[in-house]
Amino acid sequence: MKRNKILAGIFCAAILSSCNQKEDIKSIVVKNTLDFEKTFETVELSKAFLNVTDLTTVGIRDAKDGTLQVTQTVDNDGDGTMDEILFQPKIAANSEKTFEIVTITEAEQPKAEELCYSRFVPERTDDYTWENNKVAFRVYGPVAQKMIEDGTPGGTLSSGVDAWLKKVEYPIINNWYKKNAIKPGAYHEASPEGRDNFHVGVSRGVGGIAVKADTTYYFSKNYTQWRTITTGPLRTSFHLEYANWGANGKLIKESKTISLDLGNNFSKFTTSIEGTDTIYAGLTLHEKDGKVTGSDDNGWVSYWQPHFETELATAIVAPKGTFLGYETYDTEQKDLSNAYAELKVTNNEVVYYAGFTWSESNQFKNSQEWEAYLDMFSKQINTPLEVVLNK
Repeated sequence: MKRNKILAGIFCAAILSSCNQKEDIKSIVVKNTLDFEKTFETVELSKAFLNVTDLTTVGIRDAKDGTLQVTQTVDNDGDGTMDEILFQPKIAANSEKTFEIVTITEAEQPKAEELCYSRFVPERTDDYTWENNKVAFRVYGPVAQKMIEDGTPGGTLSSGVDAWLKKVEYPIINNWYKKNAIKPGAYHEASPEGRDNFHVGVSRGVGGIAVKADTTYYFSKNYTQWRTITTGPLRTSFHLEYANWGANGKLIKESKTISLDLGNNFSKFTTSIEGTDTIYAGLTLHEKDGKVTGSDDNGWVSYWQPHFETELATAIVAPKGTFLGYETYDTEQKDLSNAYAELKVTNNEVVYYAGFTWSESNQFKNSQEWEAYLDMFSKQINTPLEVVLNK
């Protein structure tokens, strides 16, 4: 009889312990207040928000079906400690979902392919290139600049942003540079994966910036330093530094952090800039045979154009209060014709999004579908998912 009482006591203690553990589990409620489903919006949760000391053992579990979410931890400042954890919940229109914050082992972490990727490319001068499952981009470094200034063939002098026209969802950066190392210029040729036939020159490409004084646009040279922040299944991000540059007597100091999330056609540019109250983010007009459109209400400018027997659209989107308007600059000077979004600088910082779509990638059927996507993307960045922590 005494042994049975002891066992019963142990059983009750186990139940109470289990109940207490369940009560200790934190949860978050993620709410979508817009009238369309959100699938590829990234939620960022900091250590301070979750009130935890170590994010590497944090898991995010759907409270309804118990599914562990794909997550990515990020060390933003490079000090060796993870600062935030990312995930992309699927939230229906005008609804909310609850997720539990649980402790898991590395083996329990859901695995996902690293589709968001970026790296420095020393084998092709000093490009910095990035991609996700939809788009790819690159910018140019100090060695490429010096080659031009020294008259050495093969350099590039530009702070514009190049678009790599991929039409597959898997990563192509390493494969294209490998092909280029074997046969220089190989990625300019058409392939089942796409091709790099987007000309940048000294244009702004897809989202390079300028400072306008009177009727003249001034801009920096190539980036001078780079730092990769993260690559992973949900986001790649990196930081670029630029040498100080002049704009009609103004000294401009510029650096930026660029990120690209899974499922998005737009890179996010967080630019730190001193010496100006506004910047102009540009889109090259190439042969000037396309159409510039825009929306002041929704904060975007777009350029839809014919492109080597295909079609290509580029765009810039900025939050309300940042987007001041758009304009077209048309000149006979080579590569200097751009569509510009005028953007407000607040506390020496400006955030905007720049990206593109290519008809060969079969993402959008026509310009109407693309512009509908721009309107939706604008709503998304202006009305992000709301997250509440239940302690």
